[in-house]
Amino acid sequence: MPRGYEEGPVAEEAEARRDALARGEPLEALPHPRGRRAVYGSTDDKPEKHFLGWADEVDQDELFESGRAWGITVLRERED
Repeated sequence: MPRGYEEGPVAEEAEARRDALARGEPLEALPHPRGRRAVYGSTDDKPEKHFLGWADEVDQDELFESGRAWGITVLRERED
């Protein structure tokens, strides 16, 4: 039987991240999948540079323009 897009290790990892967020774990404590672009920056609550979210889930331009975050960088997590 063919596997669908929402099955396998990728879906399991996404489900684990959703569960961790539901438990209230901070985003920066969650595992970072290799090869995915991560957005880092500073906020009023946490002025040191930290993980803000994934580039495909967070609008970094809106974060900056709204003043909610600054010093934003987008980095690709290295693939082994």
